[in-house]
Order: sequence, then C-alpha cells, then structure tokens
Amino acid sequence: MSFEILASVATLSNLTAMLAGVMLGIVGGALPGLTATMVIALLVPFTFSMAPLAALLMLCGIHAGANYGGAITAILLRTPGTPAAAATVLDGYPMAQKGQGRRAVELALYASGIGGLASVLVMIFLSPVVSNVALMFGPSEYFAIGVFGLTAIVGVAGRSLLKALVAAAIGLTLTLVGLDPVTGYPRFTFGSMDLLGGVPFLAALIGLFALPEAFRRSARMIGQLREEAPHFDNSHTSLREIGELTPEAVKSGLIGSAVGVLPGAGGDVAAFIAYNEARRSAKDKSQFGKGDPRGLVAAESANNGITGGAMVPLLTLGVPGDAVTAVLIGAFTIHGIRPGPLLFETHLETLIYPLFLGLIAINILMLVCGFLFSGPVAQIVRLPRSFIIGGVIVLSVIGAYSMQFSMFDVFLMLGFGALGYFFEENDYPLSPIVLAIILGPMVETNLRRGLAMHQGDALAFLSSPISLTIFALAAVTVWFSVRSRKATFATTSNA
Repeated sequence: MSFEILASVATLSNLTAMLAGVMLGIVGGALPGLTATMVIALLVPFTFSMAPLAALLMLCGIHAGANYGGAITAILLRTPGTPAAAATVLDGYPMAQKGQGRRAVELALYASGIGGLASVLVMIFLSPVVSNVALMFGPSEYFAIGVFGLTAIVGVAGRSLLKALVAAAIGLTLTLVGLDPVTGYPRFTFGSMDLLGGVPFLAALIGLFALPEAFRRSARMIGQLREEAPHFDNSHTSLREIGELTPEAVKSGLIGSAVGVLPGAGGDVAAFIAYNEARRSAKDKSQFGKGDPRGLVAAESANNGITGGAMVPLLTLGVPGDAVTAVLIGAFTIHGIRPGPLLFETHLETLIYPLFLGLIAINILMLVCGFLFSGPVAQIVRLPRSFIIGGVIVLSVIGAYSMQFSMFDVFLMLGFGALGYFFEENDYPLSPIVLAIILGPMVETNLRRGLAMHQGDALAFLSSPISLTIFALAAVTVWFSVRSRKATFATTSNA
C-alpha cells in the first residue's frame, strides 16, 4: 500500500465519517432494539451525497461501534443492547455488581478493539483462502457448526446440567414457531399473524435478561427490603491485566473472524462459541458466570471479530456474511459498486486497500472514544435503584416495540420476563434458552436439507471431512466440559 492510499483515507471527510459512524454505533448499540443492522439501514439513505469510500467507512464504523455499544447496557443494566451481547451478560453484569463496572466496560472496549483488529488482519491476508473454504460449506457442515455451538450449553449450565438441558429444550421448541423453513407451512402459530415470522428474538432476549432483574429489585422495594447500590471502584484496568488477557482476546477475535466468514452466522453465535472455548481451556473454571474477566473478554472479542470476517465473503464473493453486510451490499450498489471477485481487479487501490486501512483506523477510534467515556458511562450503577429499574423497564419496552412496531412483541417480552424470573428463582440457567433460539433454526434447516439431499441417509453428515472434524471437536468439547464440571463442583463441595 502506497503513501497515496494512506493519504486518501486520512482526509478530513473520511476521518469525520469514521468518527461519526463509531459514535452513532456506540449509542445505537447501547440502546436495546437499535441494532447495528437497524442503524445502518436507517442511515444508508443519508449517504447518497457522500463519496463512496466515506459512506462505506461511516457504515463500517457504525457496525464496529454498535458491537461494543451493546456491551455497555449488558454490563451495567443486564440489558443486552444487541443480540451479540447476550454472552457478555454472563460475566459482565456480575462484575458490575461487584463494583467493577468501569473495569468491565474498559475490558469490553479493549476486547472489542482487539477482536476488531484481528478480524481486519484476517480479512486483509486471508480473504481469498478463507472465502474458498467457505464455498465448501453445505448443509452437513452448517449442521455440524450448529451442533458445535450447542455444546456451549454444558459450559453455561451452572450446577445442574439437567436444568440446563430443560432450558435448552424449551428454547429449541420455541424455534419451531412460525413458518416451516423448508415447506413454508405455518407451525404452532395458533392462528396469530404475529407469530408467522417466529418468536421475535430481541423480545425474548430482552425479556429473559433485563426484566427478571427489574422484577426482583421491584419486589425488594415493595417489601421494603433495603438494597444498597454496589460499591463503585473507579480504578482503571491495569496494564498487567490487559497483558494477561491479550492471548484470550486474540484467540477469541480469530474465532469470531472464522465464524463471521460463514454466511448466516453472526456475532451471537461467535460470542457463545468463544465463551465456551475460554471456559473449556481455563485451568480455573469456578469463576465463570460469576464475574470472570476472561469470559467477558472472550465474548466481546469474538462478537467484534465478526466484523472483518463477515466482510470476507461480501468483498470476495458478493455474498453477505450476516445481516449487517446484507445491508452493506445495498450501500455498495447505491454507489455503483458491485462486490465480488472483480472488485479486487477494478477497485483494488481506490476502494479495497483504503477500506482495509479505514477499518484499522475505525477500531483505533473506537478504543479512543470508548476510553474517554468509560468513566462517566460506568457511573450508571451509582444511580438510585428506583431510577435504574424504571430506566430498564422503559428501555425494554422501547427495544421490544421498535423492531416491528408491534405491541404484541411488548406483551411477548413481558411473558419472557415472567419466565426468566421463574427460572432464576428456581436456579434454571437462562443462557441455554437464548443459545437454543439462536442456533435452533440453523440446526433444523440444515439437518432437513441434508437429509433431503442424501435421501434420508443420516450417515451422510459424517461423509464430509470438514463436518466430521467439527463433530469430533464438538465431542471433545463436551467431554472436556463434563470432566471439568465434575472436578470444579467436587472441589467446591469439599471446600
């Protein structure tokens, strides 16, 4: 890359576009309901008058910023701003409850930056190779990926694996609601038009994670039980801790990049896979789910690692890697650019190289902006409890309503809130439900397509070396997770 390419990126208009995109993304990601996809879709029309490079850099800045922004409310309020932040709640919120809100927000920022930079490097150096591998994926391989993702249920099960399996079964059952993905026939909709598209994921996510905590705190206030705000530690994350967590951040960022290359996968899938891998490979697993920084870093690095990975099939094949890049294809088209193999021949120095450099600059800008505002943002946990409860409920209602502008989604969210409250009061984990809702459609669709392709022969799923390898990894992961669970809980019981 020449100096001229660097100069073409570092113009005032491009830097302004990147900064605006990052800030809009952080704000949009932090507000439940305003996902990166929605914010980008809303702002694409405003890029008509912009230069193509500036427009794409702003939209990519929104993507990166939103992935980090979703962690802010996930950590401080237990309300995931984006679906990809569901795994961040597992250890991020317990850290905030221990008074480590600022440290958790900074760790999420750092992990997001590392994951984003790792994904950009993957995109730069491995685009042709990785895209060719992605072309080899069919129903058998995607089914294996879904099964591998479901093995994370063992890692987030808590003390009772049976209760986790019950929760996962409920989640998988919910994915059957809506139109059949193969035949298009309505299933379990009970005549409701609102359920034809399936159970709204965002309504379920917000209801399961945000409302139970609000219900619990409301019950304590009604019962006149005093609940003090958690102690707030205003100290920054130390350089030593950053150094210790860097290998985990890099590994999880690469996992996110690999998942992002697969069309149809997303940051939520990547985050849970990376979280499970972090727990599996850790020597001490006892603190996962209780405020372990390794779990937070793994989830955040992976869901930001998706940004560059999802761009690989977009740029090289013209195939979107996720919902955000599907919208970005529209932005490319609007500006007269056609993604695909010819893009590297016709726009290599005018668009591809500048875009690569711009994505690196975007992640650096995100680190700077996030660090400047991490202190004031983390002060949310010091607000009066009644104010936080009201804010969580209002944000939850707005988030559920804003996706489809439907009150049905709001009532459904309240129902999931009641379910989540009941589950937590009876020590059932909520994460397996969310994980099953995320991966269920992928598993079912590709299982049925694979069986149809091979005339009902289930052994055909093991005929592909790629799917066989993934199944083997899933089996090894389950074996290690079960073994580590026994060792962890045996040690806890003896203590």
